[in-house]
Amino acid sequence: MKISAIIPAYNSAKFIRAAISSILAQTHQVDEIIVVDDGSTDDTEQVVKDISNAIIYYKQANQGPSAARNKGIELASGDWIAFLDADDQWEAKKIANQLETLQTYPEIHLVAGDMTEIDNDDQIITQSVLAKHKMLESFQHLAGKPVPNALAALVKKNFIPTGTVLVKRQTLFEAGMFNAEIRFGEDLELWAKIASFHPISCLPDILMLRRQHGNNATQANERMLIDLTKVMESIHSFASHQLRAQGVCPDNLVAETYWTLGYWYFTSGNNTRAKQAFSKSLSYNMKVGTLLYVVSCNLPAPLIEALRFTKQKYAKS
Repeated sequence: MKISAIIPAYNSAKFIRAAISSILAQTHQVDEIIVVDDGSTDDTEQVVKDISNAIIYYKQANQGPSAARNKGIELASGDWIAFLDADDQWEAKKIANQLETLQTYPEIHLVAGDMTEIDNDDQIITQSVLAKHKMLESFQHLAGKPVPNALAALVKKNFIPTGTVLVKRQTLFEAGMFNAEIRFGEDLELWAKIASFHPISCLPDILMLRRQHGNNATQANERMLIDLTKVMESIHSFASHQLRAQGVCPDNLVAETYWTLGYWYFTSGNNTRAKQAFSKSLSYNMKVGTLLYVVSCNLPAPLIEALRFTKQKYAKS
């Protein structure tokens, strides 16, 4: 087994040394480190080359992290791929723990794990993200076994941090790699494709320290919600049968994401786009509540504002 570690980097001079050092400090060494510089304008290139001439460095025009990871996959010579963002760090036994799991369960195509969130000063913000989302106990119970109904679990909550992943390179190719057209949720789409056809695992061990800058925290915004509808429509297109087999209605899955987008527009005062999103939700699942929102979008602005005020008032009471 040959492992390639891929680091997408963009203006990462401040943190990339620590990221690479955490790879070099692994108790089980990877076979190659590939840094794909996604159009940096700072000293990222010099920092990388000062660390080691053995690191494979490739620079491209800025295209986003998905395109950078895809280029790294193409350049890799390993049959297994591990990812790490340039401002994050692996725990020392990350690779060793994953290899132990693969030896026990050789049918697995992807193994991920838990992570700790830190700030720019390396102070811990969240000790266990799995625990934060009340998922740690279930993965402790599995102890590395393939996750049952993994696709259904993923669409409920993405439990796979990209920087903890160790995955077969051929499986990535078969799944189409990362969708560079989607900026938010492209990882979920890829993991869902893999989980639809192959066993995957998630360890309850801390495998990575993820740096939270504030600007990389997930927040509800228009672009994220639009991309989420694209992700769920994509999953609907390739995994409807698997979703139904695991107790998830694929139509409801897409309808809910469009409803969320519509509600975001509605509360932002953009009634035209809210109506479009609610109508799209109805095309997947005809619900009276959603229909009422479509009707509300056609009401006069003062009346809509009064309805919003009334709803907020009762929500607080």
